[in-house]
This record gives sequence, structure tokens and C-alpha cells, in this order.
Amino acid sequence: MADHQHGSMDITVQENTYNGFITFVTRFCVAMIVLAVFLAIFAT
Repeated sequence: MADHQHGSMDITVQENTYNGFITFVTRFCVAMIVLAVFLAIFAT
């Protein structure tokens, strides 16, 4: 069995995927808030 050195794995792909996911969720939440405000103002 190979010896594993903690912290030696290249995780740039995982970090990029996580950052992309967080960016998507943040933008989606902002868009939903803007949509809710728009509907609250104009959908009467």
C-alpha cells in the first residue's frame, strides 16, 4: 500500500468546482431576491 502524505494531492480542480458552485448559488439567490422584489412591486 502506498504511503499517503497529508496535503500532497493536487486539488485545484476540486477548488475550481467548489468556487464555481458557490458563485452560481450566490448569483441565483440574488436573482431570486430581485425577482421577488420585482413581483412585490409590479404584480398587484
